[in-house]
Amino acid sequence: MEHKLKSILSGTGFYLLLAVCLITAAVSGWFLLFGRDEPAVEEAAPQAAVSAPVESAYVPQPEPEPEEDESPVEASAPVEVEIVPTMPEAEIDDTPVMAEPPQLVVEPLKGEVLMAFSVDQLVYSPTLADWRTHDGVDISAKPGATVLAATAGTVSSVEDHPLMGTTVVIDHAGGYTTTYSNLQAKPTVQPGDLVTAGQIIGAVGTTASAEAAQSPHLHFSVTRDGEAVDPSEFLNR
Repeated sequence: MEHKLKSILSGTGFYLLLAVCLITAAVSGWFLLFGRDEPAVEEAAPQAAVSAPVESAYVPQPEPEPEEDESPVEASAPVEVEIVPTMPEAEIDDTPVMAEPPQLVVEPLKGEVLMAFSVDQLVYSPTLADWRTHDGVDISAKPGATVLAATAGTVSSVEDHPLMGTTVVIDHAGGYTTTYSNLQAKPTVQPGDLVTAGQIIGAVGTTASAEAAQSPHLHFSVTRDGEAVDPSEFLNR
């Protein structure tokens, strides 16, 4: 036995034994060194699990964009706009306007008509014994009967006419003029007097030589802008 051990330790046997020992030591060291790392990795795994809550922390997500309504949009009907032309401003007349009372017309005298108005046909004059026109109306009355202004106006003249006797002429609105002839010599008005409708201007007389053959009366005539007007139309307007 001792002889075999000596023979092994001597020569090549010694080296083989040494090689086996080195290999054994190397393998043992490798397991000791690298075999411990694997459990360390396995023990570290639970630590990774601890960090999981960090990864699951709330992360705000972007709000979704509103979806566009792709339904077709109906075109609204065109609205017609009426264009009103601008009128130029009219000038305002601020002149105060005085209200005029209604024009009152009255009969200058009540009585029978001896001779009517006639400018289109000739009528016979008993005083002058001829045929002529008659621009007024002759109203029968007793001498001294009062004569009234037919309507408001201004006395334009008081005269003693050679044919129609004492005569009073009054101007009125609208271009009218009234004439009262065959009055007594002294009328109650003078030129320039303002008279009202129904105001006494004189009395019936016998001063008209051109109508002296007729009974006492008033010769009443009317003109408008110088043209003879039927007195009855003037009194009834």
